[in-house]
Amino acid sequence: MTVPSYLKKGDTIGLTCPAGYMAAEKAQTCIKTLQSWGYEVMVGKTLGSDSENYFSGTDEERADELQAMMDDPSINAILFGRGGYGMGRIIDQLNFKKFKKHPKWLIGFSDITVMHTHLFSRYKIASLHAPMAAAFNDGGSENEFVESLRKALKGNKGNYSCSPHVNNKQGSATGKIIGGNLALLANVIGTPSDFSTKNNILFIEDIGEYLYSVDRMLHQLKRSGKLDDISGLILGGFTEMKDTERPFGKTMDEILQEISADLDIPVCFNFPVSHDTENVALKVGVTYNLIVGSKKVTLKEL
Repeated sequence: MTVPSYLKKGDTIGLTCPAGYMAAEKAQTCIKTLQSWGYEVMVGKTLGSDSENYFSGTDEERADELQAMMDDPSINAILFGRGGYGMGRIIDQLNFKKFKKHPKWLIGFSDITVMHTHLFSRYKIASLHAPMAAAFNDGGSENEFVESLRKALKGNKGNYSCSPHVNNKQGSATGKIIGGNLALLANVIGTPSDFSTKNNILFIEDIGEYLYSVDRMLHQLKRSGKLDDISGLILGGFTEMKDTERPFGKTMDEILQEISADLDIPVCFNFPVSHDTENVALKVGVTYNLIVGSKKVTLKEL
């Protein structure tokens, strides 16, 4: 894997919205915080655009701006304003020729999962699954999760821990970390952004789905072989889950326990990666060691 250069003071971070619309004022705290960290910020036109629909611009506008930032040698990293939906509409329009020669950190989660798997599988370039612009609001700029992004950009190695869970499977695993939002992971299977999980640590999270839908997507991962040869499984936050009028019949934890029941590997429940505040920065494509113990779970970048 190629790991992009870490940032130093004075470097420039591009801020763009490749998917859903984001009001400009919702990114102001993020911009000020990045500047306080010592970085310059180049704000794209897709942030606070005059779009009148769900997206931050047309497919062409979003793709063109992202392409320009990827190709611009004066931009050292790209932070996505938000996810939502839209990366899958433009990723095949992007040209990675210059980016491969001069890779930079691409930062985000949710819909940005498509970019993470694309870089991982097609170009073997690491990227950052991490908080985006909105996470800086309401005091978020001072919490440990946004702080984990600051440390990751500087080149600090990630070292995280969480409490044990009754459904955990104890053990130790080492491998490159790959994953992200469950809906997007299921969605990219069979596309040019499909990914390999063999000997890797897989992490998943999701938000706002019906329980039956999560169950369906998990079985899609299982049936497609994504769980067959993983070295470890990290289950993050599954927030704002919904049930149907006629109950599905299982809780979210029970659904996750069922899908992991026959896996003879370390499995961690409730790891702090999610759409909620608890969302640590993970370097997709970089090797980590996962230890699921009886008293603590640790995930350490090697």
